[in-house]
Amino acid sequence: MPPETIESRVDRLERRMTYLENLPDRITALESQIVQQRVEMRGDFSAVREEIRTGDSVLGERIDETTRVLGERIDETARVLGERIDEFARVLGERIDENGRHMRVLHEDVIGRLAIIQEGQSPRRRRRKDG
Repeated sequence: MPPETIESRVDRLERRMTYLENLPDRITALESQIVQQRVEMRGDFSAVREEIRTGDSVLGERIDETTRVLGERIDETARVLGERIDEFARVLGERIDENGRHMRVLHEDVIGRLAIIQEGQSPRRRRRKDG
């Protein structure tokens, strides 16, 4: 490779210097874009935070409403269940009483029949041994 002439070296150096001279403008433009991006992102993050707060508020209201409705339904279910249990206990008590009366009637009937059977039987005679 032949040695480079001074003129070509100076030309190359001038091009590099021109490039380097333009570099601060490019860096300033890039810095401006970064600052603008940062401002936009800050605004977007604030908007997202606000949406989350609003969503949390709406979600909280929905949870409160759901809790209230479920509480009312549980109370109503407990009331109806209590009424049904009371009715079941009342009917069961009546049936137990009715069965008790029926058993007493049957018991008295059995006692009466046993008395009739015993009246109809003659006393056992002893066998005499002839002797």
